[in-house]
Amino acid sequence: MILRSWLDRLLLLLFWGSGLLILLILIGIIGYLICRGGSSLTLEFLTTTPKGLPLGTSGGVLPAVKGTCLLVLIAVAASAAPGVITAVYLSEYGRYAKLKVLVNMTIQCMAGIPSIVTGLFGYAIFVVYFGMGISLLAGGLSLGIMVFPVIVLTSRDALLAVNEQYRLAGAALGVSRWYMLIRVIIPQAAPAMLSGILLAMGYAAGATAPIMVTAAVISAGMSGGLMEPVMALPYHLYVLFSQHISMEKAYGTALLLVLLLLLLNITALWLKGRHRKGV
Repeated sequence: MILRSWLDRLLLLLFWGSGLLILLILIGIIGYLICRGGSSLTLEFLTTTPKGLPLGTSGGVLPAVKGTCLLVLIAVAASAAPGVITAVYLSEYGRYAKLKVLVNMTIQCMAGIPSIVTGLFGYAIFVVYFGMGISLLAGGLSLGIMVFPVIVLTSRDALLAVNEQYRLAGAALGVSRWYMLIRVIIPQAAPAMLSGILLAMGYAAGATAPIMVTAAVISAGMSGGLMEPVMALPYHLYVLFSQHISMEKAYGTALLLVLLLLLLNITALWLKGRHRKGV
């Protein structure tokens, strides 16, 4: 009993230590970025275009912010509906179907594909085969493919987390499965599903590899045309850092991107917490 008690304490200490270590790493990253790039994060930085020679030594990142937002919106618009429909099939209609195993395996494989491979696939399909060129639409659709498995898996888990008593009560009352799904199951799972979509948005916003070959360029206008190339925060950061154009601006861009991703993740966790309380 004494040995088991000490073992429990050791494991508890290990778990708490691991959690605190991750928290300290996150605080360290944000603190370092604030120290190195906090002075660059001004109103001018957020509302002006890159300037200087080479481009990016002065000015701001407004086109990159706009391009990132548009890419994320297109990615979610392209993948959210198919992802939710697939999740509904896996959780409600395909529980005992042999096809479910194949679909699950496919989704898991898609989730493990490196983002650069997804980018090359998007380049081959959207840029070359469909003739979209390096454009906002091609990049958004490529990101949509990348975040599709994230939306499927989080939505499936949200639907499965809904209390089974609702389904049993509906079946006992003779209510159709479709009616129960629309009026009870999905509303119960909606906060967690929205949380998964927000996580997917954060994943897409921080991705560099897929847009390097499908959408992003060093300099682009503010028109936001679907068939035009765009600037994006991750690619702009990559250019600033890899070419040593301006380390101060690079750290400022990195801080802005991290804060954006942190906001999306906090919102997603808050929605997931509300869902758990509701269930």
